[in-house]
Amino acid sequence: MRLAAAKTFAEFYPLYLAEHRDPRNRRLHFIGSTLALICLFFLVFTGNLWWLPAAVVCGYAFAWVGHFFVERNRPATFKRPLFSLMGDWVMWWQTLTHRL
Repeated sequence: MRLAAAKTFAEFYPLYLAEHRDPRNRRLHFIGSTLALICLFFLVFTGNLWWLPAAVVCGYAFAWVGHFFVERNRPATFKRPLFSLMGDWVMWWQTLTHRL
């Protein structure tokens, strides 16, 4: 099954993980997502709206570098944006808790 054909997140996530086989790519995703969380923290506590685009740039820049230069594939964001975002955070949590 292809990413775009997955109808549920449960179908999507194993395919998503297959697109993130290289630990370096997963590490880049983790770094970008963590930086995005830090930016969102600053957004909430400073009220400065510039932290919102900074969060988006941090999250996507690290992930896309991992895909284009490490995995050499297209990010799932282009195929299933919502499931991809959900997958990023599930993968982030699994990495944080040493389950991946």
